[in-house]
Amino acid sequence: MTEAVQAAVEGTAYSFDALFTYLVPEELCGRISAGMRVVVPFGRGNRSRIALVFAVEPAPADRSKLKYVSSIADSEPVISPEMVRLCKWIRDNTFCTYFDAFRAILPPGLSYTLQTRYEPVNGFTGSLTSGEQSLLTRISELREKYSPQPEDKPLLKALKDSGAIKESELLKRRVGDETTLMVKLAELPEGSEPPKLTPKQKQVLEFLEENSAASVHEVCYALNITAAVVKRLVGKGLLEEYEYQVFRLENTEGKSESPSDIVFSPKQQRVFNGLLKLMNDDAPKCALLRGVTGSGKTSVFIRLIDEAVKQGKTAIMLVPEISLTPQMVGKFRRLFGDDVAILHSSLSLGERADEYTRIKTGRAHIVVGTRSAVFAPVKNLGIIVIDEEGEGTYKSESAPRYHARDVAKQRCFYHNAFLLLASATPSLESYYNAKIGRYSLFELDERYNNAVLPDVYIVDMRVEQQNGNHSAFSMPLIDEMRKNLENGEQSILLLNRRGYHTSVRCATCGKAIECPNCALPLTYHKANGTVVCHYCGYSHTLTAVCPSCGGKFLTMKGTGTQRIEDEISEIFPKARILRMDADTTAAKNAFESKFKAFAAGEYDIIVGTQMIAKGLDFPNVTLVGVLKTDNSLYAGDFRAYERTFSLITQVVGRGGRGGKRGRALIQTFTPDHYVLNLAAGQNYPDFYKEEIELREAMLYPPFCDIIVVGFTSLIDKECNVAALKFRDMLEKRWEAEYTDIPLRVLGPARYVISKVNGRFRWRLILKCRNSPRLRELMELTLKEAGADKAFGRVTFFADMNGDP
Repeated sequence: MTEAVQAAVEGTAYSFDALFTYLVPEELCGRISAGMRVVVPFGRGNRSRIALVFAVEPAPADRSKLKYVSSIADSEPVISPEMVRLCKWIRDNTFCTYFDAFRAILPPGLSYTLQTRYEPVNGFTGSLTSGEQSLLTRISELREKYSPQPEDKPLLKALKDSGAIKESELLKRRVGDETTLMVKLAELPEGSEPPKLTPKQKQVLEFLEENSAASVHEVCYALNITAAVVKRLVGKGLLEEYEYQVFRLENTEGKSESPSDIVFSPKQQRVFNGLLKLMNDDAPKCALLRGVTGSGKTSVFIRLIDEAVKQGKTAIMLVPEISLTPQMVGKFRRLFGDDVAILHSSLSLGERADEYTRIKTGRAHIVVGTRSAVFAPVKNLGIIVIDEEGEGTYKSESAPRYHARDVAKQRCFYHNAFLLLASATPSLESYYNAKIGRYSLFELDERYNNAVLPDVYIVDMRVEQQNGNHSAFSMPLIDEMRKNLENGEQSILLLNRRGYHTSVRCATCGKAIECPNCALPLTYHKANGTVVCHYCGYSHTLTAVCPSCGGKFLTMKGTGTQRIEDEISEIFPKARILRMDADTTAAKNAFESKFKAFAAGEYDIIVGTQMIAKGLDFPNVTLVGVLKTDNSLYAGDFRAYERTFSLITQVVGRGGRGGKRGRALIQTFTPDHYVLNLAAGQNYPDFYKEEIELREAMLYPPFCDIIVVGFTSLIDKECNVAALKFRDMLEKRWEAEYTDIPLRVLGPARYVISKVNGRFRWRLILKCRNSPRLRELMELTLKEAGADKAFGRVTFFADMNGDP
């Protein structure tokens, strides 16, 4: 029976993305299955492309226009049937291509690239021009290392047409497996006489009789011999060599603790019992655990995960920031040893590929990681825990624009597994769903072991300035830092802005020095004397002359973490200060090494951006200072209050976790604002009541869904025209066929940051209700726009429930 495959082809545009049908050559029939990659010809030029097989089926009766699969890339499926199904769901719900969805699931190190390869044809005797002969000689000498240059194109065509060279496609994996050379005893034919052996060779055979197999390095080290001895035994047929995969990521934490050692408070025990009952139910369930900072939520996660593993199931633990991974991984590895795998973007391509393989082959049953770890290839999933579930980092900002929480729900539906959302400050959408009964709600309103929440003080910076204090630090905060230094206790200072000064302005013309690619002022970095754009990466050395008017009087405004670090050093010269922001944590393992040093007492004060605000546990921290609070409070979108409340609540909760009384000072120019006062009191229920009323009145999530349709172009007018035309297309189609679904279109309008990386930015905001009909309307409109020449130089996308 002739087979055909339904396959998603790499590199297709969304406007014509589909599952394409290809015939399977007779020699490949029976060897291809869903989840494997193949090479196929695509388009008019039949260029080779990599494709993912979604289904294998009998070939259709009419095969006249169908092409054949060229070759197989994988010997077995690289993703499971569950993940093939998930690719379809992601594509339908996030408006991306099938291959974009697949690329999000598979680690980059396991992806393939196709490289065109040119080889001389043996026995060619035709005549060539001098240029053709010169290129043929170069190809013959370089072979695989030959890289075509633009000027080679006509010569390559002539050489191919004349039969002097042949062209082929070479599949190359981005990262190969790390292997070591192993040896074991070979099976000798019956009746054969063993050859004569030297004493050292006899030692090797005796060693392997005792140990079954070992690496060549281990044999040489144990017996103090050279590899030549082993090689000679292989040559005599007495040993067999083989490659064994080793993993690049080392576990530096041994298993030294047990989950059974965890002692619950009565309230923790009640919550654990309720959650365990849900987890043991043979049906998909979702629960929200809201607990104040320090209430012992992590201990509950650990015991639930331990129960799942004891039942022969697997678990995924998601954290919102890479900065939280080292502490969480360390804790889990002390409890579960090598049964823990890690997945996050700070690992190398090879390390991520290795961890993926460990999970897929069942060598690790617990996965800890950031957003992408939700795609871990676990089998028999028992539980997914999403810690700090309200964090925006769980939402992808590039295609596919998925939310880890939504993907986790799909996986739990598939496996009949348990999804646990947890936070001291859950998203309003999740808390609303819990309140109306869509999720089960559990709450821990007290800290573990009768520990008390920090004493929180709101400092009015208007009064400080009236008293002549124009620095970044209020006098009460300076006094409290001094007390901590005298008592040998540690402090955390949060400022969610890196750099030294946030802008440089000319006193003559009044203009700020802006990024030439973005509509943003450049940030001054004192460490290297440069001004930097934190959006596109543009930088240059700061000169004393205004680029706009030539004025020589430049003033610097605003405060970043670098300046805070300098000012603390001036006030407390002996203080040991650790700065944690994107500039100081770029190096591999920087988070882990710096946090370990702080935990070991090597620093007195940590200054950082939001990466230090959540999930970290330092027992000797007794003081938290929140600087420039108003920056986030007035960010200008409907989630600004929620983000500010969460950030302050979380960072305040870092203090007083080790038995000592904690204090927190929040510096602000709006001390009476209800968000700040409720955050100071860690009063999430009252904040929720205020905010949910506002959301309902203004019709924002959870009372509707929001689709942001973004447009970018090098030409501002073209971008605006495209946004207007898209709105007209959408409204026309809605009026003709889809008036049964609610839809409100706002805009187009410029983004708050109207230009990034040289491209102008416009957007539409659609208030709607996510449904199959709504997604159908969006897909048809996006494809219609993709086929319209008016959008030729405009990039556009749709983002479900992204930030407007």
